[in-house]
Amino acid sequence: MSFGMFCAIPLPKHIWDDKCMNLMLPFFPLIGAIIGAMWWGLAELLTFSGIHIILVSAVLAIFPFFITGFLHLDGYMDTSDAVLSRRPLEDKLRILKDPHTGAFAVIMVAVLFILQFAAMYVAVENAEYFMLLIFISVIPRCCSALSNLCLKPMTQSGYGNMFRQNTGISHKLFLIFILLISIGLSFWFAWIYGLIVVASVISGYILAMAYAYKDFKGISGDLIGYSLVLSELCGLFAFAVIGGLIK
Repeated sequence: MSFGMFCAIPLPKHIWDDKCMNLMLPFFPLIGAIIGAMWWGLAELLTFSGIHIILVSAVLAIFPFFITGFLHLDGYMDTSDAVLSRRPLEDKLRILKDPHTGAFAVIMVAVLFILQFAAMYVAVENAEYFMLLIFISVIPRCCSALSNLCLKPMTQSGYGNMFRQNTGISHKLFLIFILLISIGLSFWFAWIYGLIVVASVISGYILAMAYAYKDFKGISGDLIGYSLVLSELCGLFAFAVIGGLIK
């Protein structure tokens, strides 16, 4: 269920059981691990394939959006459009749910792609510690699941209320455990450089969510997508910077 909703990789069979709805968020980081492992493998393959660095960087920069069916990017665009309108809450909520694409959404997705490409270009140029892409993918999803379970959902948010049903402290503790394991493994694989990337990812998520949550007085799937996309970008920037420091 979690794989089918949060990932665009084709499955031979889709099974949906409402009784297992409370397990979708705890499995969200596992989806991140699969995506991150594929991202890492693709980075290693393309880096040593002899393909021009610009093309490699472009493919790797767009990969996390493509593999999720642009699900989180949609939330990023909608939230950016609403937040940057700087209008009263009622208008922001209307913009958030508007199916039309606003000017701010187009501007911010262009900014995102430029920054994502630039960070990935530097990372590919340095070609160090590509396994950190796994944690850049896993940790934002741990944060996303925890924020969904811990923060007040918007009254208009169907997803927020749906995923919280029949969840408790055990679900939150499991996600915290996965988060701590990810932090430990990032240190194991890349030492202090791994911790820098992890700290950047977590800080990016917290700041993005705090900024959006303050405006909307609640959480929704769009806000989670917005925060997830920005936290991955922060992780990529840190990843690019540490590559330069190592060199």
